[in-house]
Amino acid sequence: MSYSSYRGYSLTPIWAIMIVCFSVFIATIVSNQLILLLGLQAVGLLERPWTIVTNLFVHGSIWHLLANMMTLYFFGSYLTRLIGVGNFLVIYFFGGILGNIFYLLLASPFSIVIGASGAVFALGGVLTVLTPRLRVFVFPIPAPLPLWVAIIGGFLILSLFPHVAWQGHLGGLVFGLAAGFVLRNRVRSFL
Repeated sequence: MSYSSYRGYSLTPIWAIMIVCFSVFIATIVSNQLILLLGLQAVGLLERPWTIVTNLFVHGSIWHLLANMMTLYFFGSYLTRLIGVGNFLVIYFFGGILGNIFYLLLASPFSIVIGASGAVFALGGVLTVLTPRLRVFVFPIPAPLPLWVAIIGGFLILSLFPHVAWQGHLGGLVFGLAAGFVLRNRVRSFL
């Protein structure tokens, strides 16, 4: 599914998500208070319930944003061709929300979580199940790796860094793996 304007340009949901994320990033540079308004925090969830979704569009640095958007673009483009736009959107948003729930359950109630990483890990989890032999390049490694090695390795390495919401990554990955097993029989004929 794509949305075309009168000029013939095509705006896919992946590009729409990326545009929103870049726009929100610029807005948070102008007003850092937006992070508090849109970021997810357990102690503020009842006052700001929208943050269970809005935090997926907020990023703390240009590197955080670029890493998530590049991964979203590559994983999302490939996955959309395999399972369609509707299934992609369900996996992206439900993976992100389940990642947020894992974060709420496993992290400090006073910390704020932002970023699309849980949703992106959901995409990676689905692709890991649907395309187990897919090989990818991961900078700076000069040889292709099996996707599952890149996903699990990426999760483990990122979990070692301070201020990284490994709980959200884990929740998204768990959802993505489960969704991959549900979808596996539907897309087997395309692989």
